[in-house]
Amino acid sequence: MSDYTHINLKEDVDDQAPNFGLAPDLEFRMARVPLEMENAGVSYLRIGPGFRMPFGHRHKQQEEVYVLVSGSAKIKIEDDVRELKQWDAVRLHRDTMRGFEGGPEGAELIAIGAPNTGPGDADTTQDWWSD
Repeated sequence: MSDYTHINLKEDVDDQAPNFGLAPDLEFRMARVPLEMENAGVSYLRIGPGFRMPFGHRHKQQEEVYVLVSGSAKIKIEDDVRELKQWDAVRLHRDTMRGFEGGPEGAELIAIGAPNTGPGDADTTQDWWSD
């Protein structure tokens, strides 16, 4: 492994949302492997305007931080719904259920997770966030 890895999240990392039937409302690019990360992971998410993730998730081991870099969004954390604006950061304990909804103009987020657990660390619950 080299001393550094330089990639472009939009150009060099595959969008996984189509594999889960969530495109075009969601773009999800997981860069842990392309960046050769040993101890953490980073992902790019673009959520379409008004699109609510059809599931909530939590982790077995990984703590996460989400940073809203553009647009606006809502995040449901367990039973609490919070409005997010540009540059808001939210840290979530691994056991905490969470889900997102894009604001009127959509949202772009960076997610950072540690430790690096690889696939299979997330538990999802379909239709977790309902009105």
